[in-house]
Amino acid sequence: MSTQSTFGLSREHEEFRRSVRDFAEAEIAPHAARWDREHHFPVDVVRKMGALGLFGLTAPEEYGGAGEDGDFTSLCVAIEEIGRVDQSLGITLEAAVGLGINPILAYGTDEQRGTWLPDLVAGERLAGFGLTEPGAGSDAGATRTRAELDGGEWVVNGAKQFITNSGSEITSLVTVTARTGVSSPEDGRAGKAEISTIIVPSGTPGFTAEQAYDKLGWHASDTHPLTFQDVRVPEAHLLGTRGRGYAQFLATLDDGRVAIAALAVGCIQACLDMSVEYAGDRQTFGGPIGRKQGVAFQIADLEVMLHASRLLTYRAAAMKDSQRDGRGAPVKDFKQAAAVAKLYATESAVTATRIATQVFGGYGFMEEYPVARFYRDAKVLEIGEGTSEVQRMLIARGLGLPVE
Repeated sequence: MSTQSTFGLSREHEEFRRSVRDFAEAEIAPHAARWDREHHFPVDVVRKMGALGLFGLTAPEEYGGAGEDGDFTSLCVAIEEIGRVDQSLGITLEAAVGLGINPILAYGTDEQRGTWLPDLVAGERLAGFGLTEPGAGSDAGATRTRAELDGGEWVVNGAKQFITNSGSEITSLVTVTARTGVSSPEDGRAGKAEISTIIVPSGTPGFTAEQAYDKLGWHASDTHPLTFQDVRVPEAHLLGTRGRGYAQFLATLDDGRVAIAALAVGCIQACLDMSVEYAGDRQTFGGPIGRKQGVAFQIADLEVMLHASRLLTYRAAAMKDSQRDGRGAPVKDFKQAAAVAKLYATESAVTATRIATQVFGGYGFMEEYPVARFYRDAKVLEIGEGTSEVQRMLIARGLGLPVE
């Protein structure tokens, strides 16, 4: 039977889930509120996540990864479990692998992989992915950052914004999309911008990670605007084929959408857990509030959203893994599944935080309780790595509709 319709987490996946959950509850949960309050990026814990092998789940053994023992589904399990206690560390893991490691793994030369991947896979270093710009978010084809060849070097000029893992003390590089010329007639896009991806190491003169953003949520995540002023890197830092940057980052985002959906599942699970516990403990009118249908039915809705979101997410993850094994679903089917999972899970996560906050009443509005942090963290799930509107557009196009 096709992997499109049958899948499930193996015993090994469930055992791995328990080990990640134990780590998250011991190393992250007790400190998450303080990190959020202080806008602190916990490098020491990121390195512990690396020691646990979380950054190498999709990487070959030759670079220190899990090899045949790992898969994309395992990565989604890890992101879900980390995100269940802290969305900031969840997105740190998601972006480090999906946007940092995977482009180099998928498109890099042997030399590029050997140079950068071992430290990234070990969690000793992080990498960012510089796509979004002040005037080019969902319309990524409107990229204005430029890179020109000069004496065997790329000279990069431009700016990026909202880039995760781009300015921490352990960031080693950012992969940047840039206009490198005009497309040729034979590729059917004559006259359009030729977009390529280029590796820019941290510390390169002219490359600046500006002051970190003061964000609504994800306070413990490292996020910066970036500027490039006559940044010179070797010509060999081109990632993949020149002019294929647009296609490369679209494929990268397909994987990332499933991973973001897993992060959203962790958020919904947290909201459900907190709401069930509080509704059983909080006494009013002579009994727990959970006996009131107005509360209990909303929590029942959380359970439904959790199961539906999890099934959609791991269905898409299974399709991705089946492609890796060479026996899987067509790419177009995976793209559709990724968009569906991302749309439903992230919008459900935002709803879940609203319900959990309502269950907690006035206490839900207080930073003393973690529901307030999850409420703030959830909204960006509908925006990052493709907005809900973009997902609906992709899904409609997958149905054959000529939507713009």
